[in-house]
Amino acid sequence: MVSVCNRRWLEMCSQQDYDKDYQVSGCSLYELLQQESASNCVGTIGQKSGPHNKLEGLLSLSGNKHCADCGSPDPKWVSLGLGVFICIKCSGVHRSLGVHVTKVLSVNLDEWTEEQVNSLAEMGGNLVANMKYEPHIPGNLRKPRPDSSIDDRSEFIRRKYELQHLNSEAEFACPYPRQANSSTCFSHSSTNFGLILEKKHFDKQPTSIRTGLGQAFRNSWKRKDSEDRSSKKSNTSLGMIEFVGLIHVKVLKGTNLAVRDMMTSDPYVIISLGHQSVKTRVVKNNLNPVWNEKLMLSIPDSVPPLKLVVYDKDKFTTDDFMGEAEIDIQSLVSAAKAHERSTINESIQLGKCIAHNGNAFVKDSIIYLKEGKVKQEMSIRLQNVETGVLDLELECVPLTQ
Repeated sequence: MVSVCNRRWLEMCSQQDYDKDYQVSGCSLYELLQQESASNCVGTIGQKSGPHNKLEGLLSLSGNKHCADCGSPDPKWVSLGLGVFICIKCSGVHRSLGVHVTKVLSVNLDEWTEEQVNSLAEMGGNLVANMKYEPHIPGNLRKPRPDSSIDDRSEFIRRKYELQHLNSEAEFACPYPRQANSSTCFSHSSTNFGLILEKKHFDKQPTSIRTGLGQAFRNSWKRKDSEDRSSKKSNTSLGMIEFVGLIHVKVLKGTNLAVRDMMTSDPYVIISLGHQSVKTRVVKNNLNPVWNEKLMLSIPDSVPPLKLVVYDKDKFTTDDFMGEAEIDIQSLVSAAKAHERSTINESIQLGKCIAHNGNAFVKDSIIYLKEGKVKQEMSIRLQNVETGVLDLELECVPLTQ
């Protein structure tokens, strides 16, 4: 991919500063974004919409004033699927859980709907979530602190939400439900009667079920330990990932997409960056769908390519493949890092990615600065499919936010 900076941009900083700016930093996303300025938030306090006013009200509740996972004060991110307010460091791990587990939104940078805020309110906030997901923290696992490493956060958050190991003590302690006001499997006041009822219930079960229950009970801790080891091994590399920024991907529209049903298709787009993935809604019966949908991902310090895959949604069979593409976002990230130390805020062109046979661009893609935001517009030709073009707008969130 070729990036050509215009003359005005080159005059903005010396060659030495330019080279320094374009080096990819290894610092954490929290350090890059902790100086979030009020001017770049979604409106001022007086201009915030109804949903944002309700969201600020939820954030002001005592249980939501600290990150649900590490306790950092003043969290500005929400793990919507899990109903918790979290800090910027923990948000990267939550986003890596995948959209099938949760969706991460910024309190200030994202646009919220009434439905999303109401859903978050109904889930009860951090106090309710922690009572559900971490009622028991084993002695060999510590809850992260605000200064904990990404590795520690990743292990804790995955065990808490994805594997749900922190609420499993009662599940493995006894094969029968625990009676109220009792610390044993049966109530002391009705032990004999309870034993008779449980014995009758147990005797009525087929032999295979009874044997399976005993075997499951005996093997439960072995299985849990095995899952812990495999999870820790598979997530070691994930936990060490540091982030250098955020990228907003606005999926604008598709043109002349492939037919996968009788005469049309029901397309949607999955976007991946490293181990993270997000997807658009499904547009029914349309080969020229309009999404205008903005999605957000964290940018790892290695800056992998942005991957797009389009599918046709089917109810009774596997979704059909409709094309894919890869986009090198290194030029966009480099331009955002260079702009971070500049003082120019007027609209200018920062660079150009030339369309050629080695990339998926339909035409040259311009990187530009507008209203203090570094963006890139592009038309992408889908690969490994007979036809189809996607129009996108990328925005690298200013690293000083």
